[in-house]
Amino acid sequence: MVPFAGFEMPIQYEGLTQEHHAVRNAVGIFDVSHMGELVLTGEHSESVLNYLVTSDVTTLVDGQAMYTCACNEKGTILDDLLVYRHGKDRWMVVCNASNHDKIASHFAKAAKDHCGFEDQSPDTALVAVQGPKTFDVLAQLSPEGARCSDLKAFHFGSYELAEIPCMVARSGYTGEDGVEIFCANRYAPKLWSLLLDKGQAFGLKPAGLGCRDTLRLEARLSLYGNDIDETTNPLEAGLGWIVKLDGDDFIGRDALVEIKRQGLTRKLVGFEMVGRGIARHGYPLLDLDGNTVGVCTSGSPSPTLGKNIGLGYLLSSMTKVGTRFKVDCRGKLIEAVVVKTPFYKRAG
Repeated sequence: MVPFAGFEMPIQYEGLTQEHHAVRNAVGIFDVSHMGELVLTGEHSESVLNYLVTSDVTTLVDGQAMYTCACNEKGTILDDLLVYRHGKDRWMVVCNASNHDKIASHFAKAAKDHCGFEDQSPDTALVAVQGPKTFDVLAQLSPEGARCSDLKAFHFGSYELAEIPCMVARSGYTGEDGVEIFCANRYAPKLWSLLLDKGQAFGLKPAGLGCRDTLRLEARLSLYGNDIDETTNPLEAGLGWIVKLDGDDFIGRDALVEIKRQGLTRKLVGFEMVGRGIARHGYPLLDLDGNTVGVCTSGSPSPTLGKNIGLGYLLSSMTKVGTRFKVDCRGKLIEAVVVKTPFYKRAG
Protein backbone atom coordinates (compact mmCIF):
# COMPACT_ATOMS: atom_id res chain seq x y z
CA MET A 1 0.00 0.00 0.00
CA VAL A 2 1.21 3.50 -0.85
CA PRO A 3 -0.16 7.02 -0.37
CA PHE A 4 -1.55 8.39 -3.65
CA ALA A 5 -3.39 11.71 -4.09
CA GLY A 6 -4.73 11.56 -0.55
CA PHE A 7 -5.72 7.88 -0.74
CA GLU A 8 -4.06 4.66 0.40
CA MET A 9 -3.69 2.63 -2.78
CA PRO A 10 -2.57 -0.97 -3.38
CA ILE A 11 0.47 -1.50 -5.61
CA GLN A 12 -0.34 -5.20 -5.73
CA TYR A 13 -2.39 -7.87 -3.99
CA GLU A 14 -1.01 -11.23 -5.07
CA GLY A 15 1.64 -9.97 -7.46
CA LEU A 16 1.91 -7.62 -10.41
CA THR A 17 2.51 -10.30 -13.04
CA GLN A 18 -0.29 -12.59 -11.85
CA GLU A 19 -2.74 -9.68 -11.77
CA HIS A 20 -1.65 -8.47 -15.20
CA HIS A 21 -2.22 -11.90 -16.77
CA ALA A 22 -5.58 -12.25 -14.99
CA VAL A 23 -6.81 -9.09 -16.73
CA ARG A 24 -5.45 -10.15 -20.12
CA ASN A 25 -6.76 -13.73 -19.93
CA ALA A 26 -9.70 -13.71 -17.49
CA VAL A 27 -10.83 -10.74 -15.40
CA GLY A 28 -9.50 -8.34 -12.79
CA ILE A 29 -11.08 -5.65 -10.61
CA PHE A 30 -9.56 -2.32 -9.64
CA ASP A 31 -10.74 0.05 -6.93
CA VAL A 32 -10.31 3.41 -8.66
CA SER A 33 -12.52 5.42 -6.34
CA HIS A 34 -9.75 8.01 -6.08
CA MET A 35 -10.78 9.41 -9.48
CA GLY A 36 -12.76 12.66 -9.49
CA GLU A 37 -16.37 13.04 -10.67
CA LEU A 38 -17.56 16.52 -11.64
CA VAL A 39 -21.09 17.28 -12.83
CA LEU A 40 -22.20 20.19 -15.01
CA THR A 41 -25.92 20.92 -15.38
CA GLY A 42 -28.25 23.41 -16.97
CA GLU A 43 -29.12 24.95 -20.30
CA HIS A 44 -25.60 26.21 -21.02
CA SER A 45 -23.64 23.27 -19.59
CA GLU A 46 -22.86 21.87 -23.03
CA SER A 47 -21.31 25.10 -24.31
CA VAL A 48 -19.33 25.60 -21.08
CA LEU A 49 -17.92 22.07 -21.30
CA ASN A 50 -17.15 22.45 -25.00
CA TYR A 51 -15.06 25.54 -24.18
CA LEU A 52 -13.16 23.67 -21.46
CA VAL A 53 -12.12 20.58 -23.45
CA THR A 54 -10.33 20.05 -26.76
CA SER A 55 -12.91 17.68 -28.30
CA ASP A 56 -16.35 18.54 -29.68
CA VAL A 57 -18.79 17.26 -27.06
CA THR A 58 -21.76 18.31 -29.23
CA THR A 59 -21.15 15.16 -31.29
CA LEU A 60 -22.14 12.94 -28.36
CA VAL A 61 -25.60 11.45 -27.86
CA ASP A 62 -27.25 10.64 -24.54
CA GLY A 63 -25.51 7.69 -22.92
CA GLN A 64 -22.25 8.16 -24.80
CA ALA A 65 -18.78 8.92 -23.40
CA MET A 66 -15.69 10.55 -24.88
CA TYR A 67 -11.97 10.66 -24.08
CA THR A 68 -10.59 14.19 -24.22
CA CYS A 69 -8.34 16.64 -22.41
CA ALA A 70 -8.41 20.15 -20.97
CA CYS A 71 -5.65 22.60 -21.88
CA ASN A 72 -4.47 25.94 -20.56
CA GLU A 73 -4.05 29.04 -22.69
CA LYS A 74 -0.57 27.86 -23.73
CA GLY A 75 -2.06 24.71 -25.23
CA THR A 76 -0.46 22.36 -22.71
CA ILE A 77 -2.42 19.69 -20.90
CA LEU A 78 -4.11 20.35 -17.55
CA ASP A 79 -5.54 16.82 -17.46
CA ASP A 80 -6.92 14.07 -19.66
CA LEU A 81 -10.57 13.37 -19.00
CA LEU A 82 -13.59 11.23 -19.73
CA VAL A 83 -16.83 13.07 -20.52
CA TYR A 84 -20.22 11.36 -20.10
CA ARG A 85 -23.37 12.85 -21.63
CA HIS A 86 -26.50 12.10 -19.59
CA GLY A 87 -28.39 14.73 -21.57
CA LYS A 88 -27.85 18.08 -23.24
CA ASP A 89 -28.25 19.68 -19.83
CA ARG A 90 -26.35 17.15 -17.68
CA TRP A 91 -22.73 16.01 -18.05
CA MET A 92 -20.27 14.14 -15.86
CA VAL A 93 -16.52 14.55 -16.20
CA VAL A 94 -14.02 12.12 -14.65
CA CYS A 95 -10.59 13.57 -13.89
CA ASN A 96 -7.38 12.16 -12.46
CA ALA A 97 -7.06 12.12 -8.69
CA SER A 98 -3.73 13.97 -8.78
CA ASN A 99 -5.42 16.80 -10.69
CA HIS A 100 -8.75 16.81 -8.86
CA ASP A 101 -8.36 20.10 -7.01
CA LYS A 102 -6.93 21.88 -10.05
CA ILE A 103 -9.61 20.66 -12.46
CA ALA A 104 -12.50 21.10 -10.01
CA SER A 105 -11.45 24.71 -9.46
CA HIS A 106 -10.94 25.28 -13.21
CA PHE A 107 -14.37 23.88 -14.07
CA ALA A 108 -16.15 25.61 -11.19
CA LYS A 109 -14.73 28.96 -12.29
CA ALA A 110 -15.88 28.43 -15.88
CA ALA A 111 -19.34 27.31 -14.75
CA LYS A 112 -19.96 30.27 -12.42
CA ASP A 113 -22.93 32.36 -13.60
CA HIS A 114 -23.31 30.07 -16.65
CA CYS A 115 -24.33 26.59 -15.47
CA GLY A 116 -24.57 24.36 -12.43
CA PHE A 117 -21.45 22.67 -11.06
CA GLU A 118 -21.18 19.94 -8.43
CA ASP A 119 -18.16 17.97 -7.28
CA GLN A 120 -19.53 14.51 -6.55
CA SER A 121 -16.12 12.93 -5.97
CA PRO A 122 -16.43 12.56 -2.17
CA ASP A 123 -19.66 10.59 -2.50
CA THR A 124 -18.81 8.41 -5.51
CA ALA A 125 -16.98 5.08 -5.69
CA LEU A 126 -15.61 3.63 -8.93
CA VAL A 127 -14.75 -0.01 -9.57
CA ALA A 128 -13.22 -1.10 -12.88
CA VAL A 129 -13.90 -4.67 -14.04
CA GLN A 130 -11.58 -5.50 -16.92
CA GLY A 131 -10.84 -8.55 -19.03
CA PRO A 132 -12.48 -11.03 -21.44
CA LYS A 133 -14.58 -12.62 -18.66
CA THR A 134 -16.02 -9.30 -17.44
CA PHE A 135 -19.56 -9.89 -18.63
CA ASP A 136 -19.62 -13.47 -17.37
CA VAL A 137 -19.03 -12.06 -13.89
CA LEU A 138 -21.59 -9.25 -14.20
CA ALA A 139 -24.21 -11.77 -15.34
CA GLN A 140 -23.89 -13.49 -11.96
CA LEU A 141 -24.94 -10.34 -10.09
CA SER A 142 -28.40 -9.75 -11.57
CA PRO A 143 -30.46 -9.94 -14.77
CA GLU A 144 -29.51 -6.31 -15.41
CA GLY A 145 -25.87 -7.27 -14.99
CA ALA A 146 -26.30 -9.73 -17.84
CA ARG A 147 -27.63 -6.90 -20.03
CA CYS A 148 -24.49 -4.81 -19.53
CA SER A 149 -22.92 -6.72 -22.42
CA ASP A 150 -25.37 -4.92 -24.73
CA LEU A 151 -23.52 -1.66 -24.13
CA LYS A 152 -21.44 -0.41 -27.03
CA ALA A 153 -17.87 0.74 -26.44
CA PHE A 154 -17.76 4.16 -24.76
CA HIS A 155 -21.46 4.06 -23.90
CA PHE A 156 -23.04 3.84 -20.46
CA GLY A 157 -26.33 3.29 -18.68
CA SER A 158 -28.04 2.84 -15.32
CA TYR A 159 -28.27 -0.70 -13.96
CA GLU A 160 -29.09 -2.48 -10.71
CA LEU A 161 -26.31 -4.90 -9.86
CA ALA A 162 -27.36 -7.08 -6.91
CA GLU A 163 -29.89 -4.37 -5.95
CA ILE A 164 -27.15 -1.72 -6.00
CA PRO A 165 -27.97 1.26 -8.27
CA CYS A 166 -24.99 1.76 -10.56
CA MET A 167 -23.87 3.65 -13.63
CA VAL A 168 -21.98 1.19 -15.84
CA ALA A 169 -19.73 2.41 -18.68
CA ARG A 170 -18.07 0.16 -21.25
CA SER A 171 -14.64 1.71 -20.95
CA GLY A 172 -11.33 1.17 -19.19
CA TYR A 173 -7.62 1.82 -18.96
CA THR A 174 -6.17 -1.62 -19.68
CA GLY A 175 -6.51 -2.32 -23.40
CA GLU A 176 -9.07 -5.03 -22.60
CA ASP A 177 -12.83 -5.09 -22.89
CA GLY A 178 -14.54 -4.25 -19.63
CA VAL A 179 -16.58 -1.78 -17.64
CA GLU A 180 -16.21 0.97 -15.09
CA ILE A 181 -18.92 0.93 -12.43
CA PHE A 182 -19.92 4.07 -10.51
CA CYS A 183 -21.96 3.80 -7.33
CA ALA A 184 -22.55 5.65 -4.07
CA ASN A 185 -19.75 5.14 -1.55
CA ARG A 186 -22.00 3.30 0.88
CA TYR A 187 -22.53 0.48 -1.64
CA ALA A 188 -18.90 0.05 -2.67
CA PRO A 189 -17.83 -2.57 -0.07
CA LYS A 190 -20.83 -4.76 -0.95
CA LEU A 191 -20.21 -4.41 -4.67
CA TRP A 192 -16.50 -5.23 -4.29
CA SER A 193 -17.21 -8.29 -2.13
CA LEU A 194 -19.86 -9.59 -4.53
CA LEU A 195 -17.53 -9.22 -7.50
CA LEU A 196 -14.79 -11.10 -5.66
CA ASP A 197 -17.19 -13.88 -4.71
CA LYS A 198 -18.99 -14.28 -8.05
CA GLY A 199 -15.79 -13.82 -10.02
CA GLN A 200 -13.85 -16.68 -8.43
CA ALA A 201 -15.27 -19.19 -10.90
CA PHE A 202 -13.97 -17.07 -13.79
CA GLY A 203 -10.44 -16.49 -12.47
CA LEU A 204 -11.08 -12.97 -11.19
CA LYS A 205 -8.31 -11.31 -9.20
CA PRO A 206 -8.18 -7.94 -7.45
CA ALA A 207 -5.56 -5.81 -9.18
CA GLY A 208 -3.41 -2.92 -8.03
CA LEU A 209 -1.63 0.13 -9.40
CA GLY A 210 1.36 -1.92 -10.52
CA CYS A 211 -0.41 -3.94 -13.19
CA ARG A 212 -2.68 -1.01 -14.04
CA ASP A 213 0.48 0.72 -15.21
CA THR A 214 1.86 -2.23 -17.23
CA LEU A 215 -1.55 -2.87 -18.82
CA ARG A 216 -2.07 0.74 -19.89
CA LEU A 217 1.52 1.00 -21.16
CA GLU A 218 1.10 -2.07 -23.39
CA ALA A 219 -2.06 -0.43 -24.78
CA ARG A 220 -0.13 2.86 -25.24
CA LEU A 221 -2.51 4.81 -23.01
CA SER A 222 -1.00 8.00 -21.61
CA LEU A 223 -0.41 8.50 -17.89
CA TYR A 224 -0.75 12.04 -16.59
CA GLY A 225 2.38 13.11 -14.75
CA ASN A 226 4.52 10.82 -16.91
CA ASP A 227 3.64 11.02 -20.61
CA ILE A 228 1.52 14.17 -20.48
CA ASP A 229 1.45 17.19 -18.18
CA GLU A 230 1.55 20.99 -18.30
CA THR A 231 4.84 20.90 -20.21
CA THR A 232 3.38 18.83 -23.08
CA ASN A 233 0.72 19.58 -25.68
CA PRO A 234 -1.75 17.03 -27.11
CA LEU A 235 -0.35 17.28 -30.66
CA GLU A 236 3.17 16.15 -29.72
CA ALA A 237 1.69 13.57 -27.32
CA GLY A 238 -0.07 11.78 -30.18
CA LEU A 239 -3.47 13.04 -29.05
CA GLY A 240 -4.23 15.20 -32.07
CA TRP A 241 -7.30 13.01 -32.70
CA ILE A 242 -9.01 14.52 -29.63
CA VAL A 243 -8.32 18.14 -30.66
CA LYS A 244 -11.01 20.01 -32.65
CA LEU A 245 -8.91 22.79 -34.22
CA ASP A 246 -11.54 23.34 -36.93
CA GLY A 247 -14.47 23.45 -34.49
CA ASP A 248 -15.70 25.84 -31.84
CA ASP A 249 -13.26 27.83 -29.74
CA PHE A 250 -11.79 26.26 -26.60
CA ILE A 251 -9.13 27.18 -24.08
CA GLY A 252 -5.72 26.70 -25.72
CA ARG A 253 -7.03 26.52 -29.29
CA ASP A 254 -5.11 29.54 -30.59
CA ALA A 255 -1.86 28.25 -29.10
CA LEU A 256 -2.37 24.80 -30.63
CA VAL A 257 -3.15 26.27 -34.05
CA GLU A 258 0.18 28.12 -33.89
CA ILE A 259 2.05 25.03 -32.65
CA LYS A 260 0.68 23.04 -35.58
CA ARG A 261 1.59 25.83 -38.02
CA GLN A 262 5.19 25.93 -36.81
CA GLY A 263 5.52 22.14 -36.83
CA LEU A 264 6.28 19.78 -33.97
CA THR A 265 9.85 19.66 -32.70
CA ARG A 266 9.30 16.40 -30.81
CA LYS A 267 6.81 13.56 -30.63
CA LEU A 268 5.90 10.85 -28.14
CA VAL A 269 6.88 7.43 -29.51
CA GLY A 270 6.82 3.84 -28.39
CA PHE A 271 10.02 1.84 -28.28
CA GLU A 272 11.44 -1.56 -27.41
CA MET A 273 14.76 -2.11 -25.72
CA VAL A 274 17.22 -3.93 -28.00
CA GLY A 275 19.86 -4.42 -25.35
CA ARG A 276 19.39 -5.71 -21.80
CA GLY A 277 17.94 -2.91 -19.73
CA ILE A 278 14.72 -1.31 -18.56
CA ALA A 279 13.91 2.28 -19.48
CA ARG A 280 12.34 4.27 -16.66
CA HIS A 281 10.61 7.62 -16.37
CA GLY A 282 13.12 10.46 -16.69
CA TYR A 283 15.93 8.49 -18.33
CA PRO A 284 17.66 10.52 -21.10
CA LEU A 285 17.37 9.33 -24.70
CA LEU A 286 20.45 9.77 -26.92
CA ASP A 287 21.17 9.43 -30.62
CA LEU A 288 23.81 6.93 -31.73
CA ASP A 289 26.45 9.68 -31.54
CA GLY A 290 25.68 10.29 -27.86
CA ASN A 291 23.71 13.53 -28.17
CA THR A 292 20.66 13.92 -25.92
CA VAL A 293 17.58 13.91 -28.16
CA GLY A 294 14.74 13.19 -25.76
CA VAL A 295 13.48 11.69 -22.53
CA CYS A 296 11.75 8.47 -21.48
CA THR A 297 8.33 9.13 -19.94
CA SER A 298 7.22 5.55 -19.14
CA GLY A 299 8.97 2.20 -19.23
CA SER A 300 8.73 -1.31 -17.82
CA PRO A 301 8.91 -4.97 -18.71
CA SER A 302 5.84 -6.10 -20.66
CA PRO A 303 4.36 -9.23 -19.04
CA THR A 304 2.29 -9.97 -22.16
CA LEU A 305 5.05 -9.53 -24.75
CA GLY A 306 8.08 -10.61 -22.73
CA LYS A 307 9.97 -7.49 -23.81
CA ASN A 308 11.08 -4.26 -22.16
CA ILE A 309 9.04 -1.40 -23.61
CA GLY A 310 8.70 2.33 -23.14
CA LEU A 311 7.31 5.67 -24.24
CA GLY A 312 9.36 8.80 -24.70
CA TYR A 313 9.67 12.10 -26.50
CA LEU A 314 12.17 12.15 -29.37
CA LEU A 315 13.11 14.81 -31.90
CA SER A 316 10.56 14.70 -34.72
CA SER A 317 13.30 13.68 -37.15
CA MET A 318 13.89 10.49 -35.12
CA THR A 319 10.33 9.21 -34.71
CA LYS A 320 10.06 6.94 -37.74
CA VAL A 321 9.45 3.27 -36.90
CA GLY A 322 12.76 1.41 -36.98
CA THR A 323 14.88 4.37 -35.83
CA ARG A 324 17.55 3.29 -33.33
CA PHE A 325 18.76 5.31 -30.38
CA LYS A 326 20.12 4.74 -26.89
CA VAL A 327 18.66 4.97 -23.40
CA ASP A 328 20.85 6.20 -20.57
CA CYS A 329 19.99 3.63 -17.90
CA ARG A 330 21.83 5.13 -14.94
CA GLY A 331 25.05 5.58 -16.86
CA LYS A 332 24.75 2.50 -19.09
CA LEU A 333 23.80 3.26 -22.69
CA ILE A 334 21.36 0.62 -23.90
CA GLU A 335 20.15 0.48 -27.50
CA ALA A 336 16.43 0.81 -28.28
CA VAL A 337 14.28 1.02 -31.41
CA VAL A 338 11.13 2.98 -32.26
CA VAL A 339 8.18 0.61 -32.84
CA LYS A 340 4.57 0.88 -33.91
CA THR A 341 2.05 1.28 -31.08
CA PRO A 342 -0.03 0.12 -29.35
CA PHE A 343 2.43 -2.53 -28.22
CA TYR A 344 -0.54 -4.85 -27.55
CA LYS A 345 -4.01 -4.90 -29.10
CA ARG A 346 -6.62 -7.43 -28.11
CA ALA A 347 -8.07 -9.69 -30.77
CA GLY A 348 -11.42 -8.52 -32.11
